[in-house]
Amino acid sequence: MPKTISTLANKMMIENTQKMFVAIALMLSVGLMSCKQNQDRHTLKLAHGLNDAHPVHLSLLEMARLLEGLSGGKMAMDIYANGQLGQERDLMELLQIGSLDMTKVSAGSLENFVPEFKVLTLPYLFSDSTHTWNVLQGEIGKKLLSKGEQYRLRGLCFYDAGSRSFYSKEAPVNSPKDLEGLKVRVMNSQSAFNMVNALGGSPTPVSFGELYTALQQGVVDAAENNAPSFYTSRHYEICKHYSIDQHTTVPDVLIVSTYLWDKLNEQERKWLQQAADQSVEYQKQVWASSVQESLAEVQKAGVTIYHPEKAPFQEKVAKLYDEFKTQPEIFQLIKDIQNADQ
Repeated sequence: MPKTISTLANKMMIENTQKMFVAIALMLSVGLMSCKQNQDRHTLKLAHGLNDAHPVHLSLLEMARLLEGLSGGKMAMDIYANGQLGQERDLMELLQIGSLDMTKVSAGSLENFVPEFKVLTLPYLFSDSTHTWNVLQGEIGKKLLSKGEQYRLRGLCFYDAGSRSFYSKEAPVNSPKDLEGLKVRVMNSQSAFNMVNALGGSPTPVSFGELYTALQQGVVDAAENNAPSFYTSRHYEICKHYSIDQHTTVPDVLIVSTYLWDKLNEQERKWLQQAADQSVEYQKQVWASSVQESLAEVQKAGVTIYHPEKAPFQEKVAKLYDEFKTQPEIFQLIKDIQNADQ
């Protein structure tokens, strides 16, 4: 009897051991399948400095949706807003070393990395919205997007960032004379410096994330930006004068690190580019609606909207174009852009 019990016990131990090995094998199999699935699903990390109510952020969410759909779930995007990973210059540097996959920046910030982009920050370069998109979505725009590859920053597409105008605390800016003596916040862009200097103001670089406090504490007296950024940043709480002089039409640029681009296969590149291109049309619509909404909301909050004559501003900044005559390639690019709608 004891021998029978012992034999039965041994048999049960063997069966349990077999079951345990089967369970382990199944767990390993599931684990390997999970790893393979994670490898098959390529998740890109994108960061930007705008808040999550901004129309550009909403458009990036749409791009993420498009990318996942086009790729059948094989590609996805994680988006970090509100400057969580840094401001524009920080993010471009992260792309250059391969620590971040994608970002959205202003062409004004990108000019510090890719010199050709400085032409897009010239005041009164574009005649209207049709002219702007003829350039940005045409051959000139495609060539510009490719210029950053040597700096490890490949452009995917342009986003509408509207026209930039001045807003101020104490009095409206209705002529260049009104800028005299004012400390005007500018992006970290030489073109922006030159423009404000030409108009008689004192250009003061402040990161966008720190601008609310800078205005509040009097570090700067005025700033310039598009209507949605003026609204979503809540700068209207301090600045009650918004003067729509539309001095520059500086687009946003969606860029990808060449470290990432070089790792993608041809199909993945097509999916990513297609998602970016399709998101542009969505972004244009969201942007147009946002401009109208933003202007209406800031007026409700007590902001006065002004529409100054543009001619005096144009006369003051005309000399900025002459500075490029010593740079034949850049000057030719300017002429090509000006003639693009002819």
